[in-house]
Amino acid sequence: MLSRNLQSRLFSYLATFAPHLQIRHQHQTIPPSPISQSPYLPTPPALPNPNASSAIPTMLLRPLLAHSRPRARALSTTAVRRADFTHTVIGGGVVGLAIARQLAGREGTSTLLVERHEGIGTETSSRNSEVIHAGLYYPRDSLKTRLCVAGKDKLYALCDKQRIPYRRTGKWIVSQSPQQTEHLENLHAHAESLDIPTRFVPHEEARRREPAIHFAAEAGGAVLESPTTGIIDSHALMLYLQGAFEDAGGDTAFLTNIAGIEAVDGGKEGYRIDTRTVSGDDGGETESFTTETLVNAAGLGACKIANMLLPAERRVTPYYAKGTYYSYSASTPKTNVLVYPAPEPGQAGLGTHLTLDLAGRIRFGPDVEWVDSADNLAATDDRLPAALEAVKQYLPEIDPDALAPDYAGIRPKLGKSAAAGGTKGFEDFVIQREQGFEGWINLLGIESPGLTSALTIAEMVDDLLYR
Repeated sequence: MLSRNLQSRLFSYLATFAPHLQIRHQHQTIPPSPISQSPYLPTPPALPNPNASSAIPTMLLRPLLAHSRPRARALSTTAVRRADFTHTVIGGGVVGLAIARQLAGREGTSTLLVERHEGIGTETSSRNSEVIHAGLYYPRDSLKTRLCVAGKDKLYALCDKQRIPYRRTGKWIVSQSPQQTEHLENLHAHAESLDIPTRFVPHEEARRREPAIHFAAEAGGAVLESPTTGIIDSHALMLYLQGAFEDAGGDTAFLTNIAGIEAVDGGKEGYRIDTRTVSGDDGGETESFTTETLVNAAGLGACKIANMLLPAERRVTPYYAKGTYYSYSASTPKTNVLVYPAPEPGQAGLGTHLTLDLAGRIRFGPDVEWVDSADNLAATDDRLPAALEAVKQYLPEIDPDALAPDYAGIRPKLGKSAAAGGTKGFEDFVIQREQGFEGWINLLGIESPGLTSALTIAEMVDDLLYR
């Protein structure tokens, strides 16, 4: 399935060069993000309508591009300029969209975004907490820290400029014991060293501002505030990125699986990509195209894509950390800030925390459950008792009957010991050129804070290709 931009070009091509070919039309609706909670807020004004599109046979893609392909220059590769596309980005989540938008802005190039689902951002990008993170938890020199800290500022600026709904809620990290408070003190010192604003909230101020939040002051508990943390309508962000990408001339192929990739002369002559459409009773159509450069931003499928090219000794194993989110139907207790428990060394997440949507509704999660499949997205009540106990630590007046499983998401991990913070077992983002493969940028383990970092990840990929 292709973008309207490419459809219009295709119809023009067919009218001139292929009047005998038949085109199928199949109107489909792209589903909204399952957690976008701000339908009453304005959508950025210049976006294309994502609710209808036409399915075009994949077999028609290649001749069109061979006819109308622009020339590319200034790539950090010697690939012969005879490919169908300058750039191909695999993965239509928020990171893939940001990269595609960034690359499409280069004059004299062509960019294709390939997505296996029927719409943008249907996996990790739309099944998360929608939090704009401050960058508190990760080692100083890690990509997660550098890209999150810079990405947060860029994301807020983009939201202001493009009227993408967001809110600077701030975040409270609460401890219930002297040991946990020591972790907060270390976190505060780490944040100060990075010039990230944090402060300990005096006990009386904390009780006055958020009386429902418990932090066991009498037992040595404390509250560390991160004032620059916020929340965003992630679906509105992705719609903006999609629109900006297509306005820059980018093309999108939805419902398209990658069946195989061949590096021609180690990528020096580009890449040949075999695809199969996800439609039809016959299992879909197959087609191939070529690209000068390749960006693997496939999220949960990134390891599979990488392993199509990497030799056996360098292949990577994906691990999936499932997190269930819980809705809360009662009107009390309420908070005006996000609430996170004090981080526990070595844990794979940041604890079952309280977040808000843009309408002020509370939700809790995610927890951590290791699963074998990225398709294991059922939100069940099996883990509800444990989640309730975790929430009661900082919100003791919660109504247990108002808590219910809502949705689940999967975080792509590179190991089961992958800790969220700067402790033993920490796994950083992998964003790199792959040795022996010219013009290929590989992104692995892009979990939180991937949403916050999306714009700076895009800039980094652009730099790796063109520096």
